[in-house]
Amino acid sequence: MQSVVDNAALFRHVTADKALLYRNILDLFAAAKRQYRLQLRPDEVLFEAAWASSVPRIEDVNAALVQLTEWGNLQSQPDTARVSSLSDFYRARFLYRLSAGGEAIETALVAFSNSLRRRAELQSVALEDIASRLGMLKALLDTHGDIDVPKVHEVLRDLVQVFEKLADNAQAFMAGVARTLELQQAEAAAVAAYKRRLIDYLERFLGDLVRRSDGISSLILQIAPRINAALQHVAEREAKDAAPGDELEASQERVRRWREWLDRWKGLRGWFLPGEHTRPQVELLRDKARTAIPQLLQAIAAINDRRSGRSDRSADFRVLAGWFAACEIEDDAHRMARATFALNPARHFVKNPNLDADLPANTPWAEAPPVEINPRLREYGEMTPRGPLPKIRSRAAERETLSSLFAEEFRQVEAARQRLATGRPMRLSELGELDPAAFGLFLGLLGEALGEQKNPEVPVERLTGDGLLLVRLEPLASDSRAEVRTPDGVFSGRDHLLTITEVGLQ
Repeated sequence: MQSVVDNAALFRHVTADKALLYRNILDLFAAAKRQYRLQLRPDEVLFEAAWASSVPRIEDVNAALVQLTEWGNLQSQPDTARVSSLSDFYRARFLYRLSAGGEAIETALVAFSNSLRRRAELQSVALEDIASRLGMLKALLDTHGDIDVPKVHEVLRDLVQVFEKLADNAQAFMAGVARTLELQQAEAAAVAAYKRRLIDYLERFLGDLVRRSDGISSLILQIAPRINAALQHVAEREAKDAAPGDELEASQERVRRWREWLDRWKGLRGWFLPGEHTRPQVELLRDKARTAIPQLLQAIAAINDRRSGRSDRSADFRVLAGWFAACEIEDDAHRMARATFALNPARHFVKNPNLDADLPANTPWAEAPPVEINPRLREYGEMTPRGPLPKIRSRAAERETLSSLFAEEFRQVEAARQRLATGRPMRLSELGELDPAAFGLFLGLLGEALGEQKNPEVPVERLTGDGLLLVRLEPLASDSRAEVRTPDGVFSGRDHLLTITEVGLQ
């Protein structure tokens, strides 16, 4: 087995100095593989390859073939078919073909390139195909007697292929349909034309999606009662092509294939019908398609902002950095900094103007007394707001209401504290009925005590977070029971001996 280092060498031709030459050669070998040509000679490579630039020399082609063989992309063997003399036999002549690793790399690069070039698509035709396949499947399952398993299998295969393509393209669309980066680099006319095409495209797809989704959902619901048996027949038909084995392996293969078909059907159902806790994927796709238009408008707004010449702070700072770098002496740089960032005396903005009335204007800031700046000046850039000052609103009534609420709340908490914090042990079953304030205090204290308890059979003692109360909770018999009644209901559980003591009264 090849090591990771050996496998990594298969990619070296992509970033090498002569990457274009290597890619032209490997593209020819990949094309020869598709044409069922097993081997190529160097002169055939030189003649048939589609060279991106000038045609290389045969020596360069030979050197590239040797290098690709060393990296593992190609395999070579002596070429004895053209030997006509003993000197030809001893001359190095080779036939080249793609190695197993080279084939894998070419397949991966093709998939990579296709994935990058793939554009997000919303396939209205796929919706039509899915509805058509589901209608054919329903007709086959509605037949009396035994179903035609080969035809059902064929329809299901077509349905899966169409649905997988629809799901892949929809996923690519949901990843970013607006192509914001491309739009921001385009011309205004191109953006306007693309905007019209995209809006027409989305309107057509949304119309088809709304029109066909209900029909597809209805067909899925009609097929659902009979689909399980049909999938079992299809799985048994597929399992006949499995490698030979014992009866247990054959049974496991049938079950595996049946579960695969169940997962595919579940995915199709989840696309068009809501789950227990999930929305159907068509609704998510519909929402994403609708949000594509605002994204497009944002991209157009960004282009308009760029064309209108609005200030770009990052670009301004880059230009400023170039100006600083062009300064020949340090004094010029200091003058530019003062002019750029307004580092000039501005003592007419201070709140205490008489503080340094006799201070010379050329006094450095580091040597001058501190200056008090109005906070509004720092926040808004001006001393006073523009326009008339707002009228002062009296809030005496609101303050009185809040004071009365706080006083009532304090009274209830103190009453609850006096009732519970007696310093004497009491059983929970003896507390009787508690009002909401007392019950809230009781729950808070009980929660703090139980949070410290490591064992339900061991007493626990804890000081509350505010440090005002000491709570001791001692469990009673395991079969004991306590009920605390409140206006909102009954709180019950194992009975405990509760002692609440104010710290100042110990």
